[in-house]
Amino acid sequence: MATLGDGMELDFMALREILQCGDSPLSKAIRHLQAAEYVSARKGTVGGRSRTWVRSTAAGRDAFAAHLQALREIVALGGEQRL
Repeated sequence: MATLGDGMELDFMALREILQCGDSPLSKAIRHLQAAEYVSARKGTVGGRSRTWVRSTAAGRDAFAAHLQALREIVALGGEQRL
């Protein structure tokens, strides 16, 4: 989700390179995110080759922002306990 910024669409190969993962784990992650309606994927062809593009949805961006906020709160709580 972090790689799919607001309105950004990336193709499968670019995501694979950015995330440094294999095809199978990335495909599974995309399917799970699609099931949660956090991303949309579209297929097409470029130069006769099949390609997949992935884009975050508004729901996905909202969920990711909430996740980041929860992590910030956890970090803040950890910092308070050290004082």
